Amino acid sequence: MKPICFSRTLRTFALSAALAAPVLWAQAQTLTVVMQGGLRVMDPITSTAFLTRDHGYMIYDTLLGTDAHFKIQPQMADWKASADGLRYRFTLRSGLKWHDGAPVTSADCIASIKRWAEVDSSGQVLLPMIDSIEAVDDKVFEVVLKERTTLLLEGLAKLSSRPAFMMPKRIADTAAATPLTEYTGSGPFRLVRAEFKPGLKVVYEKNKDYVARSEPASWTAGAKLVGVERVEWIAMPDAMTSINALKNGEVDFIQQVPYDLVPMLEHQKNVTVQVLDKLGSWTYFRFNHLHPPFDNKLVRQAAMAAVGQEDVLKALVGNPKFYRTCAAVFGCGHPNGSSYGAEWVIPSDIDKAKALLKEGRYDGMAIVVLQPTDVAIVAAQPIVIGAALRKAGFKVQMKTMDWQTVVTQQGNQKSPQEGGWNIFATAGLLATSGDPMTNTTVGSNGRKAWAGWPDVPAIEVLRQRYVRSTDLAERKSIAVELQKLVIDNGVVAPLGQFLIPAAYSTAISGVLESPVTVFWNIKKSAK
Repeated sequence: MKPICFSRTLRTFALSAALAAPVLWAQAQTLTVVMQGGLRVMDPITSTAFLTRDHGYMIYDTLLGTDAHFKIQPQMADWKASADGLRYRFTLRSGLKWHDGAPVTSADCIASIKRWAEVDSSGQVLLPMIDSIEAVDDKVFEVVLKERTTLLLEGLAKLSSRPAFMMPKRIADTAAATPLTEYTGSGPFRLVRAEFKPGLKVVYEKNKDYVARSEPASWTAGAKLVGVERVEWIAMPDAMTSINALKNGEVDFIQQVPYDLVPMLEHQKNVTVQVLDKLGSWTYFRFNHLHPPFDNKLVRQAAMAAVGQEDVLKALVGNPKFYRTCAAVFGCGHPNGSSYGAEWVIPSDIDKAKALLKEGRYDGMAIVVLQPTDVAIVAAQPIVIGAALRKAGFKVQMKTMDWQTVVTQQGNQKSPQEGGWNIFATAGLLATSGDPMTNTTVGSNGRKAWAGWPDVPAIEVLRQRYVRSTDLAERKSIAVELQKLVIDNGVVAPLGQFLIPAAYSTAISGVLESPVTVFWNIKKSAK
């Protein structure tokens, strides 16, 4: 037996350790994430998709934020209001830069506000209430209102679905209906455009020039401190593949775990399963009001009566501890919540649906239902909706596609015969659905409204009254009136409420509980 050369062995061990160290460091500095789907739609102003919104929070920032107590906080800017409540002066924080190194200016913010307000449900109501918005200097601008309203601050601080993200003026000057082609923000991460593979992979790197606030992180307010060098979003359409990847340490975070697969992770020592949005979400379906047969209120009501919430929630969630039925468009448990319509919106009433179809003179034309196949949170609803509509006497055509294609199709105002649609289903945050402004589904100003384009002038009158009122009792009364109009006119069809579990590796810490998925505050240890 040859004698062991300890000096050579130690040198070999030291060399191996030295070679391994950069690999471990790189792993610890890269957060690998499986989001709800593959990102293709990049402009968070033209789209209300949650995935696009989450992308927005990575690379853009907002003037104001909302904390976990629903309080509006300064983010990029502080503000002061005049005694009469008609003049607001916003002052940008020092050191704010765009990702290309240029300073953030008042002109950038003014252009960004205007682009956002042109299409956002809150912004559209706010714009006519603004007398002027002008720069005082490069860091200060003023908004002068024609009348007092809380909507200015509420709109600029909204969490979802279309937050007022700030962009350089040259980009924000793009027409609101035209998707962006350049993605320069001032947020805590930069987009690595060279590594972007639409629908497959998105890479973000830490913005080393980002100036964070000093307050603790809370929802979209406070310090957005980035604890890793890179975040990679990778698409894994097969849920079992992503579950196994998390168990094996190949990915660090899964945004949405399918409910039937939660038991596979609950007892894994290296995995944490957690509901990060404690308020939860609601799911619903929308009609295209522009074209037959859902340009007829009676036919919309027939479809709403046909679909049972329990059937949808069992297919979507399964486990009753994660869901509840609810007819309130502003959320059960919220001060503005109302149970109006529950007796026919919650259960499936096929006889009522058939009677309404007969009264509405439905002629048997095919109903095009958009059916995403790759995102679990929105995949089950169309199948249940389609089956219920067939029972009621509708002729149904399911149109399958991935979720990001559904997102692009939502804005298609052509008739179903020309490639448009009749029905799609999606979900919204309860945290942002409690009032008529932040709840995108309620707006009913025709072709300027969100996808579906309902035109109900009485709803718009009540929304205007709501934003002009500061009396809580009066606001509650208006919300109850709105619930009745929204349900009776088929503006949106509620399908119930649910919680979404996420899962992540125990190697990461600092994951924030929030209604929106954010990746600041997170640190990762070497494995």
